[in-house]
Amino acid sequence: MVKYLLMIFEDENRYPQIPDNEVRQIMTEYQKVAKSAQSAGVLLSHHRLQPTSAATTVRVKQGSPVFTDGPFAETKEHLGGYFLIDVKDLAEALKWASMIPSARTGSVEVRPIWE
Repeated sequence: MVKYLLMIFEDENRYPQIPDNEVRQIMTEYQKVAKSAQSAGVLLSHHRLQPTSAATTVRVKQGSPVFTDGPFAETKEHLGGYFLIDVKDLAEALKWASMIPSARTGSVEVRPIWE
């Protein structure tokens, strides 16, 4: 078995523009993916992240930490959440990633965990 992190990237500014009933439908889809992965015995963890406005980036410059509010890079899509799964191979990880709703409107990066 191999652990994979499925990182969900999407434009977080998109959600305030979506009607509430559609947001509820998308969240229901996320819950279905989580329940399916849990039932299949592959889900280790999953969380939705707060917006980038709640983030702080840390860099060390000349031996001293520098703290910056917000994300580390200017980009349209931001990390919004993740699923940590334990599956037999990349093909299975890609199958689970394709079920994540944001794969339709953003992207899901699939990366193996280095153990």
